[in-house]
Amino acid sequence: MSTIVHFDVPTEDVMRAKKFYSTLFGWKFQSFPEMQYNLITTTNLDGTPGIGGGMGKRMEPSQRIMNYFGVPSIDAAMKQVTSLGGKVLTEKMAVPGMGFLANCMDTEGNTFGLWEENAGAK
Repeated sequence: MSTIVHFDVPTEDVMRAKKFYSTLFGWKFQSFPEMQYNLITTTNLDGTPGIGGGMGKRMEPSQRIMNYFGVPSIDAAMKQVTSLGGKVLTEKMAVPGMGFLANCMDTEGNTFGLWEENAGAK
Protein backbone atom coordinates (compact mmCIF):
# COMPACT_ATOMS: atom_id res chain seq x y z
CA MET A 1 0.00 0.00 0.00
CA SER A 2 1.44 3.37 -0.97
CA THR A 3 1.88 6.04 1.68
CA ILE A 4 3.39 9.52 1.89
CA VAL A 5 7.19 9.23 1.77
CA HIS A 6 8.17 12.88 1.29
CA PHE A 7 6.61 16.34 1.37
CA ASP A 8 7.71 19.67 -0.07
CA VAL A 9 6.94 23.06 1.49
CA PRO A 10 7.32 26.02 -0.90
CA THR A 11 8.14 29.34 0.77
CA GLU A 12 8.38 33.04 0.05
CA ASP A 13 10.93 33.54 2.84
CA VAL A 14 12.87 30.36 3.69
CA MET A 15 14.36 31.67 6.94
CA ARG A 16 10.97 32.84 8.21
CA ALA A 17 9.38 29.50 7.31
CA LYS A 18 12.20 27.52 8.93
CA LYS A 19 11.72 29.49 12.17
CA PHE A 20 7.94 28.94 12.03
CA TYR A 21 8.08 25.16 11.50
CA SER A 22 11.03 24.49 13.81
CA THR A 23 9.28 26.39 16.62
CA LEU A 24 5.81 24.92 15.95
CA PHE A 25 6.72 21.28 15.23
CA GLY A 26 10.39 20.92 16.21
CA TRP A 27 11.42 20.13 12.63
CA LYS A 28 15.17 20.02 11.93
CA PHE A 29 16.65 21.39 8.71
CA GLN A 30 19.73 20.51 6.69
CA SER A 31 20.61 23.21 4.17
CA PHE A 32 21.89 22.56 0.64
CA PRO A 33 22.74 26.09 -0.60
CA GLU A 34 23.92 24.86 -4.01
CA MET A 35 20.40 23.52 -4.63
CA GLN A 36 18.66 26.34 -2.71
CA TYR A 37 16.88 23.58 -0.79
CA ASN A 38 16.55 22.36 2.79
CA LEU A 39 15.85 18.79 3.84
CA ILE A 40 13.43 18.45 6.76
CA THR A 41 13.71 15.81 9.47
CA THR A 42 10.56 15.09 11.47
CA THR A 43 9.85 12.87 14.46
CA ASN A 44 6.62 11.00 15.22
CA LEU A 45 4.88 11.66 18.53
CA ASP A 46 6.37 8.43 19.93
CA GLY A 47 9.91 9.67 19.15
CA THR A 48 10.53 7.45 16.12
CA PRO A 49 11.71 9.01 12.84
CA GLY A 50 8.90 10.59 10.84
CA ILE A 51 8.36 11.36 7.18
CA GLY A 52 11.13 13.43 5.60
CA GLY A 53 10.46 16.57 3.66
CA GLY A 54 12.02 19.51 1.92
CA MET A 55 11.69 23.27 1.75
CA GLY A 56 12.68 25.73 -0.94
CA LYS A 57 11.62 28.95 -2.61
CA ARG A 58 8.13 29.00 -4.16
CA MET A 59 8.50 28.63 -7.94
CA GLU A 60 5.11 30.08 -8.88
CA PRO A 61 2.26 31.77 -6.94
CA SER A 62 -0.05 28.74 -7.13
CA GLN A 63 2.54 26.29 -5.71
CA ARG A 64 1.37 24.66 -2.47
CA ILE A 65 2.59 21.89 -0.15
CA MET A 66 3.09 18.70 -2.19
CA ASN A 67 2.92 15.17 -0.82
CA TYR A 68 4.82 12.38 -2.60
CA PHE A 69 3.55 8.81 -2.42
CA GLY A 70 5.98 5.90 -2.70
CA VAL A 71 5.35 3.48 -5.57
CA PRO A 72 7.26 0.38 -6.69
CA SER A 73 7.23 1.54 -10.35
CA ILE A 74 6.78 5.19 -11.25
CA ASP A 75 6.19 4.29 -14.92
CA ALA A 76 3.34 1.91 -14.03
CA ALA A 77 1.85 4.40 -11.57
CA MET A 78 1.90 7.22 -14.16
CA LYS A 79 0.00 5.00 -16.61
CA GLN A 80 -2.51 4.11 -13.91
CA VAL A 81 -3.06 7.80 -12.99
CA THR A 82 -4.02 8.49 -16.61
CA SER A 83 -6.19 5.38 -16.98
CA LEU A 84 -8.13 6.37 -13.84
CA GLY A 85 -8.91 9.84 -15.22
CA GLY A 86 -6.09 11.80 -13.58
CA LYS A 87 -3.31 13.74 -15.29
CA VAL A 88 0.46 13.52 -15.25
CA LEU A 89 1.63 17.13 -14.88
CA THR A 90 5.38 16.58 -15.06
CA GLU A 91 7.04 13.57 -16.61
CA LYS A 92 9.35 11.28 -14.67
CA MET A 93 12.37 13.21 -13.38
CA ALA A 94 15.54 11.77 -11.89
CA VAL A 95 16.67 12.96 -8.46
CA PRO A 96 20.36 12.01 -8.62
CA GLY A 97 21.32 9.33 -6.13
CA MET A 98 17.83 9.14 -4.68
CA GLY A 99 15.15 8.09 -7.15
CA PHE A 100 12.52 9.43 -9.52
CA LEU A 101 9.49 11.68 -9.15
CA ALA A 102 6.53 12.82 -11.21
CA ASN A 103 3.80 15.32 -10.34
CA CYS A 104 0.17 14.43 -11.01
CA MET A 105 -3.40 15.63 -10.56
CA ASP A 106 -6.26 13.45 -9.35
CA THR A 107 -9.85 13.47 -10.66
CA GLU A 108 -10.74 16.18 -8.08
CA GLY A 109 -8.06 18.69 -9.09
CA ASN A 110 -5.68 17.88 -6.22
CA THR A 111 -1.99 17.69 -7.03
CA PHE A 112 0.29 14.99 -5.65
CA GLY A 113 3.61 13.42 -6.46
CA LEU A 114 4.76 9.90 -7.21
CA TRP A 115 8.12 8.75 -5.85
CA GLU A 116 10.18 5.70 -6.80
CA GLU A 117 13.28 5.19 -4.70
CA ASN A 118 16.46 3.97 -6.37
CA ALA A 119 17.29 0.46 -5.15
CA GLY A 120 20.88 1.59 -4.53
CA ALA A 121 19.89 4.80 -2.74
CA LYS A 122 18.68 3.17 0.50
